[in-house]
Amino acid sequence: MHPRQFARTTPDAPAISLLDETAHITASLTYAELEARANRYAHALRSLGLNRGDRFAIWKRNSLSFLPLYWAAQRAGLLICPVATHLSYAETDYIIRDSGSKLLITDGAVGQAAEVVSRLKDEAMLDGRIYWTDYPLDGAPDFDALTADYPDTPIHDESAGSQMLYSSGTTGRPKGVKVALPDEAVEAPAPFVALVGALFKVTPQTRYLSPAPLYHAAPLAYCISVQRLGGHIFVMDKFREETCLAAIERHAITFVQMVPTMFVRLLKQPETLRTRYSLSSLDCVVHAAAPCPVHTKHAMIDWLGPIVQEYYAGSEGNGLTFISAQEWLRKPGSVGKAVFGTVHICDPETGEDLPPGETGTVYFEGQSNFEYHGDASKTQRAYHAHHANRSTLGDVGHIDDDGYLFLTDRKANMIISGGVNIYPQETENVLLEHPSVLDAAVLGVPCEEMGERVKAFVQLMPGAKSDGLDGELIAFTRDRISHVKAPREVQIVASLPRTESGKLLKRVLLD
Repeated sequence: MHPRQFARTTPDAPAISLLDETAHITASLTYAELEARANRYAHALRSLGLNRGDRFAIWKRNSLSFLPLYWAAQRAGLLICPVATHLSYAETDYIIRDSGSKLLITDGAVGQAAEVVSRLKDEAMLDGRIYWTDYPLDGAPDFDALTADYPDTPIHDESAGSQMLYSSGTTGRPKGVKVALPDEAVEAPAPFVALVGALFKVTPQTRYLSPAPLYHAAPLAYCISVQRLGGHIFVMDKFREETCLAAIERHAITFVQMVPTMFVRLLKQPETLRTRYSLSSLDCVVHAAAPCPVHTKHAMIDWLGPIVQEYYAGSEGNGLTFISAQEWLRKPGSVGKAVFGTVHICDPETGEDLPPGETGTVYFEGQSNFEYHGDASKTQRAYHAHHANRSTLGDVGHIDDDGYLFLTDRKANMIISGGVNIYPQETENVLLEHPSVLDAAVLGVPCEEMGERVKAFVQLMPGAKSDGLDGELIAFTRDRISHVKAPREVQIVASLPRTESGKLLKRVLLD
């Protein structure tokens, strides 16, 4: 399916609504309006010299034009490169240059936008192709004004485009995940969308809440999928605990995609707030993007019922596992069985397949056509040395006798202390069980005696007392897991560096 088909059959059906911090709708587009705007945008992109295979950057907060810009790229054979709005000038400049973008669309709601536009102009970047939509920005023209006189009918040379997403750069510089442009027609069915529709029962009656930034892979993918299937998307400007709960009640939300950090923050709200709103309309809550502590997911299922589903995948699109709430209660901690691709656990040294129960590098086998833009060595490392049709996202885990995948951590996060391999995720999960801890991160720091020692960075709950808490947290962890895995040092911080999709930027803590 494709939103254009709903523009024909149900033109007045709502396609997207923006919500403010009180969960009220501030602006909306019907499917007919979405189609018209995407067509005008596609005409404008052609007028600016962008042709099939070209790339352009979008550096915007959630707004009414975000998805029409995606759909314009999708029908003009272009790759859209969303840029995270919290990035600095240097980081944004790097992505624009690295991606080879020929155009930047931003707006005045992005904190660094004025500085970036000024500096890009000074450096004669993008040949002046810098525009704003939704929120005015000094020094750049209005993209909507440019498109106002273009036809709202399709361009004559339509072809299917896609997106080129950049990694969060959790352990190093972000890399663009580049996939081959589809050869199919613009309205051709998308396999991932059919999978989403089947797994999560998405229909034109679906009312989907997106509480995360659209520039991240999963929020963008789910919004695209719901619109391909004719549902109504409600987009929050940013995640706020009470706004999220209020939106579910006020708009009878049926489907929401979250990350574990959102679960933790919701669960740590006062009981009076959590029970203030009716969540009875929900029939599916799906989560991914980061490992979810077992105790956190148990608490979410206890609260919402057996509607909390989970999947494991990446922007690379090389495979996907899925597990329902019912299955997870039988296999707590698992991310499920493969529904796209075949999972293999391989020895990190030899590459040989490992039997069930043994831990190694997780590979998906199947048709993979991604590459890391401008980084041939990273692309090569992602593919198996002896099996060209196997690729990895860099995670470590094992499969049980029933074929369920359990993730240990990312290989890059591993701590080696006294010759022992330690995966921080297990220690972080224990720390999050402490009532005074809102967020936690664990990493290895240099140690003359052990090579590395385990250090924890902890963000406290509002009002929690820090006096003597470091020793208490070390003892708390040692009571629950091996002393080797427990932190030898705890540093209390005001906040942890996470992206808005919940991914922890360990490189920032290491710096």
